[in-house]
Amino acid sequence: MTEKQKLQTVYDALYHTWGPQHWWPAETPFEVMVGAVLTQNTSWGNVEKAIARLRAMGGLSANTISVMAGARLAEVLRPVGYFNLKARRLQNFCAWYLSSGGFEVQRSMETGELRSQLLSINGVGPETADDILLYAYERPVFVIDAYTRRLFSRLGLIQGDEGYEILRAHFESRLPPDPVLYGEYHALIVRHSKELCFGQGRPYIAEHRTCGSGFGQGRPYIAEHIRTGRYGSRAMQEQLPRKCGSDKRRHPRCSHCALSDGCPSELFFQPDVQPNRVP
Repeated sequence: MTEKQKLQTVYDALYHTWGPQHWWPAETPFEVMVGAVLTQNTSWGNVEKAIARLRAMGGLSANTISVMAGARLAEVLRPVGYFNLKARRLQNFCAWYLSSGGFEVQRSMETGELRSQLLSINGVGPETADDILLYAYERPVFVIDAYTRRLFSRLGLIQGDEGYEILRAHFESRLPPDPVLYGEYHALIVRHSKELCFGQGRPYIAEHRTCGSGFGQGRPYIAEHIRTGRYGSRAMQEQLPRKCGSDKRRHPRCSHCALSDGCPSELFFQPDVQPNRVP
């Protein structure tokens, strides 16, 4: 199986399991940008609270944010944590946004130039810049985050400690330059990692089967699918626990889930959801 086929198979398995994610949740491209700046080191739920507070006071525009008193903006952004720092970063971003001509001018820039300008803003790093490029400007830039490193290193496709640009080039060179595909893929990686592929010490499936067993080793769902090319085979279903409660998001712990924060048996098998294949 080639590297491209492996990435395709992971995407198919994720899409089959979770379905379309409808990212990025925002009403305008500028709201995407604000969310990308604020989501650093905090949960999306906190970002939504902060954006709602900005919107309620009529402050969800670059002009309004740029002239707002720093202390007042920080108070509005309190739900996201590090609110003084993020207020400065958001105003830095808005200053660039306005001085560079706004969205219509920026969307006409070449991707490399636009990315370079975003990275020149104090407080905007590669992940934030690429979130903005992908979801606001619809550019084919693959976002690398901690979830990407965790999932793909556990599957044996990367080491996990490579530099950001090395990993970005790794994915972009093996997938077609399609912003819709990249956006869905990144959203699915985040969803899977938050739901099942937990951090150190939190295996995602019972009976010692963890997300990190790799291609053809053990029987974790994605690795098994990559090895066999099957979704939800009868044999796999029979091996998974059967006593979980009805809450598919967070099953209660029980004897067969002693090692897991939640049993994914029902989430893995959704035959009515068809994968969206990479060409």
